[in-house]
Amino acid sequence: EGHFCPICTLPISLPMEDHSLFNTCCMKLICNGCAMAAHKRGMFDCSFCRSPCPDNDADRLAMIMTRVRKKDHEAIYFLGQQYFFGELGLQKDMR
Repeated sequence: EGHFCPICTLPISLPMEDHSLFNTCCMKLICNGCAMAAHKRGMFDCSFCRSPCPDNDADRLAMIMTRVRKKDHEAIYFLGQQYFFGELGLQKDMR
């Protein structure tokens, strides 16, 4: 079981953090090759859903919360991780 890039459908090598980008707009993990190809073509928006990439934590959090309200399980998990580690300006969960 592994993760595959939704654009080129190739497996993402381990460690995934080094070989992929996580897009908060669509909660997709895109391989670095597809991200680089999009940037070479002048596309600086999300490679998968084409929405503008947020440039600050407040915009990222707003995009995540939009997906959480739609009951997206990936967004709910990601938001929980942000609380657990105290990222995106959220207070770290101390429990």
